[in-house]
Amino acid sequence: MITLTKKEIMFIGFMLFSMLFGAGNLIFPAYLGQAAGENIWQAVIGFIISDAGFAVLAFIAIAKAGTFDSLINRVHPIFALLFPMAIYLSIGPGLAIPRAGSLAFEMGVKPFLPGTIQSSPFGLLVYTIVFFSIVFWFAKSPSKLVDRFGKILTPSLLVLIIIVFIKSLFTDLSSFKGATLAYKENPFSQGFLDGYQTMDAIGALIYGIVFINIFKSKKISNQKLQVKYLACFGLICGLLLTICYLIIAYLGASTSIIGNVDNGAVILSTVLQQLFGQSGTIVLGLIFTLACLSVCIGLITSCAQYFSSIFPKLSYIKWAILLCLVSGFVANLGLSQILKVSIPVLGLLYPMAITLIILGLLHDRLPFNNRPVYVVTIGLVGLFSLIDVANSTFFNGTFSEVLSYVPMQDKGFGWVIPGLIGFTIGSIFEKLTYSKVTSVKKAA
Repeated sequence: MITLTKKEIMFIGFMLFSMLFGAGNLIFPAYLGQAAGENIWQAVIGFIISDAGFAVLAFIAIAKAGTFDSLINRVHPIFALLFPMAIYLSIGPGLAIPRAGSLAFEMGVKPFLPGTIQSSPFGLLVYTIVFFSIVFWFAKSPSKLVDRFGKILTPSLLVLIIIVFIKSLFTDLSSFKGATLAYKENPFSQGFLDGYQTMDAIGALIYGIVFINIFKSKKISNQKLQVKYLACFGLICGLLLTICYLIIAYLGASTSIIGNVDNGAVILSTVLQQLFGQSGTIVLGLIFTLACLSVCIGLITSCAQYFSSIFPKLSYIKWAILLCLVSGFVANLGLSQILKVSIPVLGLLYPMAITLIILGLLHDRLPFNNRPVYVVTIGLVGLFSLIDVANSTFFNGTFSEVLSYVPMQDKGFGWVIPGLIGFTIGSIFEKLTYSKVTSVKKAA
């Protein structure tokens, strides 16, 4: 029986980390650390659970189901078509890839450009052409991703982050200040909600297609072995993510900034200048460029593989080219426009993704014909999330008072109760249906 070596397992785990660790994984924990201050550890634990924790659980759920398709088809064929497409579009050319491309420019190149070019859209246009050309070069050969990620990009990124952390230990940085905003009252729950912004849990769900192809190329067909390997990849990735989040959040909390800032990029720029002087801008640029490049390659690869399987008239290469072109175009709309869209989209998708992961993990303990449980549970979670997002996005909070009666809504988890109600209704319905069928069979 063909198996992977320990070295191959480690490299593929590194590859998964690099595919998940993008710009959002840098700026959000940095902002969390600065805003949470003395409450940093409660907040970062919440962040780690919703990000690294659910990313690992997503891989285990997919491993237990066999494939992502098998998992989502337990709900309904229509859901199996629409939900993954929504995920691929949001974490692909519609949101995550352009966000990474824009941030790579903002933090990696823009600080070094003359003032006239900084304010001109021409600089971003040229950069995105070069950036997505490099992304396409890496993504055009998916079978070589393990070597390119595991041996080049991931170690380089980790070395840079560790160098920054070691330098911070020998530098007199500021002490933690008092918590601000929601981090003062609910640091854990706010940190948990911040973890949504990285999109890693939903990213882990759809990255399964990449690893299925890796198993095919390695001629590993034993499902139990695939489950074992997927769990190992997820754990390695989760450990690396956790280490990075603890370091970045600590750096954010240790940074002295006058006034309030609204994003983690400014915080990271400040702390690296405090640590390395003007050369800190170069270090930050390298970290952002490597992180954004890695995540874009992973997303283009998985999206191209997905769309070429759904719409096979276009080959994988053609889909990769198209996705790079669309992502580059959206990136040129500007970072602020992209970020405005992220909160409502993720507020809708994330609760359903978490629910799907939990049901996948509990699958063996669900009723025999578990489709009613999946349908009703995810249906009610999705409906409540849609109402909540519509209220905040289109109705300017008109129905907030009504929604506040739902337990845990004030902490951002109002969808949990509808989920539990759906789980109960689905289980009762299945039990009654099963009992009725059994009685009819006995009578016959």
